[in-house]
Amino acid sequence: MELPEVELRPLRRSDLPLLAEWLAEPLVARWWDEDPATVEAQYGPCVDGTDPTAVYLGVHEGEPFGLVQVYRFDDEPESLAELSTVCPVPPGALSIDYLVGVPSARGRGLGAALIAAAVARGFADHPDAQDVLVPVARGNEASWRALRRAGATWYADGELTPDNPVDPRDHVVHRFTR
Repeated sequence: MELPEVELRPLRRSDLPLLAEWLAEPLVARWWDEDPATVEAQYGPCVDGTDPTAVYLGVHEGEPFGLVQVYRFDDEPESLAELSTVCPVPPGALSIDYLVGVPSARGRGLGAALIAAAVARGFADHPDAQDVLVPVARGNEASWRALRRAGATWYADGELTPDNPVDPRDHVVHRFTR
């Protein structure tokens, strides 16, 4: 099945209230466990360019529906060190975090399309990167399905610190290769 068309638009400061709404949405809050009140502190440096993480809104048919961030593990030394205990992290590897913040956008392939667009953008922006590794809590099966639909393969599994402290440490790692 073909994925829907998704545009990636860089996150702007004017998008932060929308992002706060999405982070408060129950399913997003379940997996992200971020305080919507901290959106400015968390994402402002990315918008300003002082944080190297690239953050985009996913837009379908002119409407924003989700968020994706693309980053190098080299820029996140704690994440790199922890993931390295579970699997080899190739030099220059990237990762992504993503969410579908609009409930009516779920179950339509938009999450997979957002992931595929982010991976393509990451490879385009980082020509030396050969891999995108995405660790996901084992219990987040919808995220696994979206990753696989976008073309990822299973790479490893092991214990990592969960994004939400209520989750067990069990994670699966999916991989995209150039």
